[in-house]
Amino acid sequence: MNIWRKSSTPSSSGSKAALGLGLLLVLLWVSALLGMAAGSTSIDLGAAVKELLSGGAESTHARILLHVRLPRVCASLLSGAALAVSGMLIQAVLSNPLASPNVIGVNAGAGFFTFFALALFPGHPGTAPLGAFLGALLATLIVYAVAAGAGAGKLTIILAGVAVSSIFTAGINTIKTFFPETLYNGSTFLIGGFSGVSFSDISPAWMMILPALAAAFLLARPTDVLCLGEETAHSLGLRVGLTRFFLILLSCVLAGAAVSFSGLVSFVGLLVPHIVRRLFGQGKHLLLLPAAALLGASFVTLCDLLSRVLFAPYEIPVGILLSFLGGPFFLFLIVKQRRHQPRKKKGGLFHD
Repeated sequence: MNIWRKSSTPSSSGSKAALGLGLLLVLLWVSALLGMAAGSTSIDLGAAVKELLSGGAESTHARILLHVRLPRVCASLLSGAALAVSGMLIQAVLSNPLASPNVIGVNAGAGFFTFFALALFPGHPGTAPLGAFLGALLATLIVYAVAAGAGAGKLTIILAGVAVSSIFTAGINTIKTFFPETLYNGSTFLIGGFSGVSFSDISPAWMMILPALAAAFLLARPTDVLCLGEETAHSLGLRVGLTRFFLILLSCVLAGAAVSFSGLVSFVGLLVPHIVRRLFGQGKHLLLLPAAALLGASFVTLCDLLSRVLFAPYEIPVGILLSFLGGPFFLFLIVKQRRHQPRKKKGGLFHD
């Protein structure tokens, strides 16, 4: 339910929006604290933090917090915020509630270049995150270049993304066939998860994610204008093609930087924007984008916590858990969208 559906004045809507963001901020802190304190082994978080602040890390709890829990929580927070905002931008640009980063080839491009890096530099796994980001960026640029040559329509971008994704997926399967050793190192990336992540893994990514999030918030107003439709946006003086290009590029930077250390974590960019719009309504993106960042960070962190504690001492990758959650939700969205479409005169078997 929309949390301010009964609002009648702008001040009332503004206060409820601030309340909603405040609650999401509280949820963020709670999820981060739970992620650091709980797991297959519970730790005394207060004592461990006090020991780290004093400059020591002698106890087992302090070492677990410093080298395992803290990097993992930071990674899940960054990944969740980046993927959620990326999905929100893509859905706004394409006017498609079923769109997500993988629609424009981000996941396939990142996956191909990750396996390509593993095949070329088998003894240097650190090149895989760089390959993931470059692959996501290249896939997006190819999609947009093809769409620009054909008119840069929203449907053209989706179709180009599907085609590019299939090509990169075929490339992944080819590399796995000729370099089977890459399957061992790349299987975790394909599933998605934060097991074994370190600060060195996320240090290049956060320097791209944080500025990209800030740029997305600054472009909230042009995003609102773009959502009014191309003709209306043109009449209001918006350079539609350039704005769409920068927003898609931002979504690519966010998603590519996130998957560079988290792997192909799926459905976050689809689930979170829908939940945010359900809570806040079809409001302005100056509200929706920060809400998506906060909820996405909390959501992925809590899912990662569940993946650690549900079958403790065993752990399942968080990508599997997100697929179990996101798959049924995606089917629900398809059925719901179909029911809300106007009925057409029945025709043949393939009539639509």
